[in-house]
Amino acid sequence: MSLPFQLAALAVLCSLPLFAADPASPPAAPPPLPPTSTIYVSQDATSLTQLEENTAVSRRMVDRVVRAATGQNDTARAWRSLVAPTDHVGIKISAVGGRYFASHHGIVEAILEGLEQAGIPRNRVIVWDREAEELQSAGYTPAKGGYQLLSIPPARGFDRSAQFSAPILGKLIWGDLLFAEKQGKLGKNPEPADQLSSSSYLATVLSKQVNKVINVPVLSDEAGCGVAGAIYNMTVPNLDNWRRFVQTDSDAASSLLDVYADERVGGKVVLTIMDGLLAQYASGPHFNPNYAFPNHTIYASKDALALDANAFRLIETWRKQSKLPSIASRAEWLQMGEQMGLGHFAENKIILQNVDPQ
Repeated sequence: MSLPFQLAALAVLCSLPLFAADPASPPAAPPPLPPTSTIYVSQDATSLTQLEENTAVSRRMVDRVVRAATGQNDTARAWRSLVAPTDHVGIKISAVGGRYFASHHGIVEAILEGLEQAGIPRNRVIVWDREAEELQSAGYTPAKGGYQLLSIPPARGFDRSAQFSAPILGKLIWGDLLFAEKQGKLGKNPEPADQLSSSSYLATVLSKQVNKVINVPVLSDEAGCGVAGAIYNMTVPNLDNWRRFVQTDSDAASSLLDVYADERVGGKVVLTIMDGLLAQYASGPHFNPNYAFPNHTIYASKDALALDANAFRLIETWRKQSKLPSIASRAEWLQMGEQMGLGHFAENKIILQNVDPQ
């Protein structure tokens, strides 16, 4: 494939819609942003002991932030304001950090208990992340918890009808939806350019199996896009051909905002609960004990961008204290989210509200 041909193809792609959609139903403009966004914060120094979670404590912390985020005094009513018994609810966790730096089990259990109080039995709730091996390493197994635990099967776990196009090419590898098809068409020795694609496909679990999502990211940096937080957790692990979005030498991460803006992604998220019991400011989102420390904090908000903006500023502070370089250039894409109407990035528009008993 010649360079002029690739450039011409990219010019065409720039004019295409990001996710395939029904032409009779154009996407609605995002509603106007409120003047400010609130992040509800719960801190408890007893939530971790030697990196081990005190689940009784973390469950209470979740209950507090959920009540505050919904304006309810009762946990059951709080969850009922977010979901209905007829909903198909998913909990999107982050398992890549393994035993210590995955979404903590007590947080997930508190969510499951809240959903049960809202009339959704746990055997109808899907808990998922991309890799089965990572889920197992993080202690999430089908026999535990009573919920449906799902990973995203390579290739067949992606929805052909939920295609995302972005003006940057990614190299297809085994596990991507189109990889096997291109191998079959091209033979055993295709040229490297023939395995490049501008398309990604959304995981079927997100596009078709759930209509409401509780997003539970960890508080982590990421080498390519700066912050592996709320928006990252709903996009990168739920797409094939995802590596192009987190390249360190490009600004492709801004396309993650377009993915999150789709109704089938961010439109399904009713609440984001960021697990900051343990925080990591370098080498994330895989666990690296050299840069991770007990932060003993849970953050919740209906504004995913505000959560990521707060995480970015915290990571910047911790990196400066450790004499590590800034991630500002890698996280510039987050600022664009405010212009798109996804939420607030500006610090003076984000309120941090402590919800712990005084």
